[in-house]
Amino acid sequence: MSCDDVSVPRRKFLKLATTVLAIGPTILARSAAAQATDAASPTVAKNRDVVAHTDLVRVASVSTSVEGGLLPTLVESFKTETGLNVILTRDDEPYDPAKEGKYDLIISHFGHRDVEDFVLKGFGLWPRTVFSNQLCLFGPPSDPARVRGMSDLVQAFRKIATAKAPYVLNETKGLKYLTEILWNAAGHPSKGSWFINSGTSKKEAIALAAEHKAYVLWGLTPFLREQKASHRKLVPLVTADPMLQRIMVSVVVNPKHVPGANETGATRFQKFLLSPVHRQRF
Repeated sequence: MSCDDVSVPRRKFLKLATTVLAIGPTILARSAAAQATDAASPTVAKNRDVVAHTDLVRVASVSTSVEGGLLPTLVESFKTETGLNVILTRDDEPYDPAKEGKYDLIISHFGHRDVEDFVLKGFGLWPRTVFSNQLCLFGPPSDPARVRGMSDLVQAFRKIATAKAPYVLNETKGLKYLTEILWNAAGHPSKGSWFINSGTSKKEAIALAAEHKAYVLWGLTPFLREQKASHRKLVPLVTADPMLQRIMVSVVVNPKHVPGANETGATRFQKFLLSPVHRQRF
């Protein structure tokens, strides 16, 4: 969900986000408890004679789509509908274990650093867009820069800089990259004392933002999870800009390169996720 993410160029990101929005709503955080196994270190030896278990589909997903609760619910629906068994593993670094034969299907952010290499080297089939998850610009309820409800994230960042309202840089890789996009698009405003770059990321960045009554970028799902424990005085203020939709893809592991991978079962679950009947649940 780690939400680490993973950057793609702004133009490509906007195009892909628009495509996802056109074919279905984004996946938002849900209260259902995630039921998934935590990833273990890859220990499966390479074996060219491994035979696929056709009644078992091993799905690995980054944390965000598991913790939101929707993916575990869809897995249960798929199991009921098809009679197949599915093991859903939460793994923020799923591609190397998949090469070793641990998974049949991977769900991750499109911009995950390992997607391109995994597919181009033949370990995975072409990625299919399944849904997206929500980033937000959070800030204090008082909203000193008056950005609440804006649909243009660049303009919101420009207003924060103009007002010199505190902004905490979330050092999570994709969010740091997004902040750089905003800073450049906003005209390179001077990074004075309002721009807080302390090297913090994820929940530590949220804690710092709450302390300074500052704005900060983070994912909605991990924020809501953190709020249950910490009750930070921050609220989501900007959510509608397409840059805040992070593309999620599914990649079927290629049995020609990974013996034992259940391509048939993985493809069947992928089609289940892409079907109009189930997409409306997103």
